[in-house]
Amino acid sequence: MFAAPSHGTRRYFLSRMGSGFGALAWTALSRLHATPQQPNSAEIDPLNPFRQRTPQFQPRAKSVIFLFMVGGPSQIDTFDYKPELQRQHGKPPPPSLRKALESTRFANVFHGCKNELMASPFRWSQHGQSGMWVSDLMPEMARHVDDLCFIHSLQADSNNHAPASYQLHTGDIRPGKASLGSWVTYGLGTSNQNLPGYVMLFDAGPLGGAANYSNGFLPAAFQPTRLRDNGVPVLDLLPPSDFAAGQRPSLDLIRDLNLVHRQTRSNSTGLDARIASYELAYRLQSAALDVGQIESEPASLRRSYGCEHRDTRTQSFARKCLLARRLVERGVRFVQVYDMPDKDGWDAHAKLADNHGPRARWTDQPCAALIADLKQRGLLDETLVIWASEFGRTPMMQGDLGRQHNAAGFTLWMTGGGVRPGQRVGATDDFGLLAVDSPVTINDLHATVLAALGLAHEDLHYNVNGRFERLTGIAGGARVVPNVLG
Repeated sequence: MFAAPSHGTRRYFLSRMGSGFGALAWTALSRLHATPQQPNSAEIDPLNPFRQRTPQFQPRAKSVIFLFMVGGPSQIDTFDYKPELQRQHGKPPPPSLRKALESTRFANVFHGCKNELMASPFRWSQHGQSGMWVSDLMPEMARHVDDLCFIHSLQADSNNHAPASYQLHTGDIRPGKASLGSWVTYGLGTSNQNLPGYVMLFDAGPLGGAANYSNGFLPAAFQPTRLRDNGVPVLDLLPPSDFAAGQRPSLDLIRDLNLVHRQTRSNSTGLDARIASYELAYRLQSAALDVGQIESEPASLRRSYGCEHRDTRTQSFARKCLLARRLVERGVRFVQVYDMPDKDGWDAHAKLADNHGPRARWTDQPCAALIADLKQRGLLDETLVIWASEFGRTPMMQGDLGRQHNAAGFTLWMTGGGVRPGQRVGATDDFGLLAVDSPVTINDLHATVLAALGLAHEDLHYNVNGRFERLTGIAGGARVVPNVLG
């Protein structure tokens, strides 16, 4: 007979150690495959997807107006004053600047640039009690700097328009993901069931097209609705008078038939969206006509926005900004406004002053009037307004007095919706090329927007083929930007 093995034998030690590692592995795998809590998706009625949902924590903002400046306005010619750049005009960039970028993903930012620094051609001055520097491109916005929070250290992952634009809208440089507006309405719904939760206003959309504002993998109901700022907001909104009386009975019959069809087709989000869209379109007929009546606003207010400006492009952007205010006033959750009236945008590869001058004129007055109007109506505290682009521009000259794309460090501003006013967050180097103080990623920006709305960015997710997709990417990959929200 063999004696029972002692607890001190090598065999016993290896057995216990193997069991211990197995238990650790099992625990890790269990956590990996556990279904995380989904506080919002379980509450979504597919036939009433925009029913208002409760935020996860106390929100600072109820709505978002995102002013997207297409093409990359130059941060060092608008809001990020660099006196050293003014002094070093015409000289080569210092070797230390090149060295700082050599080992980063932004090393190619010098490509296509001259070996020559270019000072801003615009005059700069300080404004407000906060003493913010603003160039003379933005005289109207300069009056509101004490309401703004500037982030001067934003970074993107691409120097090309479409991928960088996709990232700002969806969190990923690749097309096919869900946009910020879709995520927000998926998470919160909207308070006005007679208007879309997510609205777009544009003449020409951003580079990269509809992938910027798509619902991506989210249910089709969370795609945006485009409204027109001139005339009837939605074309063919009203039925011919001969069919108006029978419209409601016809829609009821269509709904009943669709519901029968739906009973044998589970998880048919396209069909659910179609049923919901028929109902929304019916309710939209009167609500959209009302919200689109910009002419009902006082003439003095319309003039303050620039709706009667001599420049038709200023008029166009002014109408969009005024319509954005009317939409959030009526409970629309997310309004995306594009400033692009042509294919060029702010993409000033040559003659920067000739490019930025008109675009600033078209947008400066309407943006400033929007802030003032929201503030006067008591709406600014509950409306988060964001002014941003896909990237900024280089301090090095390109071509004939132009600037190249720069994703290494650029500026945006936010106001309202719990944002701490009169603040500067982060900084670029002395020439405005690279974010050197508190760099902010696009995912960080999105986490901050969601936090302002009462949503924890890591808990807002959607199951795509067994993988939980988030606006802010993998868990632990983003943070709420410090010192932005009060």
